[in-house]
Amino acid sequence: MKKLIGLLLLITLIGCDTQLGGEEGPINVPQSTTLVGNINTTTTLTSDKVWTLKGYVYVTDGAKLIIEPGTTILSDIVEKGALVIERGAQIIAEGTPTKPIIFTSGRIVKLAGDWGGIVILGRAKTNRTSEPTIEGGIGRPYGGTNDDDNSGVLRYVRIEYAGIAAMPNSEINALTLAGVGRGTIIENIQTIYANDDAFEFFGGTVNAKNLYAYATADDDFDFDFGYTGTITNGIAKRDPQFVDSGDAGNGIECDNDGTGSSAQPHTHPKLYNMILIGPDVSTALSNHNLGLRFRRGTQFTMKNSVIWGWMKGGLSLESNETAQFVKDGVSVFENNSVGVFNPNQNFISRATTILTSEQLKTLALSKGNKEINGILPDLDKPSWSNGWTRFPTIGN
Repeated sequence: MKKLIGLLLLITLIGCDTQLGGEEGPINVPQSTTLVGNINTTTTLTSDKVWTLKGYVYVTDGAKLIIEPGTTILSDIVEKGALVIERGAQIIAEGTPTKPIIFTSGRIVKLAGDWGGIVILGRAKTNRTSEPTIEGGIGRPYGGTNDDDNSGVLRYVRIEYAGIAAMPNSEINALTLAGVGRGTIIENIQTIYANDDAFEFFGGTVNAKNLYAYATADDDFDFDFGYTGTITNGIAKRDPQFVDSGDAGNGIECDNDGTGSSAQPHTHPKLYNMILIGPDVSTALSNHNLGLRFRRGTQFTMKNSVIWGWMKGGLSLESNETAQFVKDGVSVFENNSVGVFNPNQNFISRATTILTSEQLKTLALSKGNKEINGILPDLDKPSWSNGWTRFPTIGN
């Protein structure tokens, strides 16, 4: 009887441990460390192996990809890899400050654009009237009606040397979030030498915090197609000698859509505690551009942020609709500090029939914003970035 009671107690404790989140062993660890094609079931990448993406790898509807803390995933160099989480699938990539999950190039001397990046497709709203498909040669659909959709977790993840152009104006970014819902967790992510955008949001409602874009070629943060989530604590820091040779590199680029239509929901990112640091040296390559490029009918909210050292301007409004939203208070720009390479370009309006640049400056300064002449040297090193980020010279 005592043995039976002990056995029942052990079973009960095991059951309680599982219910309380006790550790379970890895599920369905692949036999080969080279990942190709489709992942159709729950699969675990363990930290005791180095994994390789060969070509585009798809986690399909109903499947879950679990990645252990401290795991490294490389890309094949000949068949450049990309990881695509399709609608209805999940990625569970939960690193830690001491054991980040690392996606990087398989090359010894690494080059920007050595591989594609991570693409997450969800079922949250976009402002497209027909079902969109994601760019970059992937062609998978995204978007829907579930703003609470959950595509999983990315936490303490580094994405290095990603970003490839499948064709002109159709790229894979370091991290692409398309129609991703607010049930998804995106926290503590660093991109390093992204060859296109660092973080791009195509519609969706996902919130994110602690995002660090280091040495991006194109835009550090790009919003489009009705994105309405919140970004808290985002940093961009540029390499003066690295930028896209064919496109202007901005801290933020934001459009309602490519034609500037009034499609609903309006693109309206809410941005708090952003630190966007441009090159701020005369020898910077010429395609380093603006800190904030709001254009094509977009709305936005930005508060308590720093926009410093950008070569061609700070806050730039580039369409009548965008300027009207600012003038009417639909878009909010409050308690920010702006100080770019040429201080006469801190505030720029190209929609002069709505607001001139001088009127924009007057309005901005009346909302608690200020012009600055310098920046604290350690502003780009907040405590949340300690331990898991790195800042290499290109190739390392």
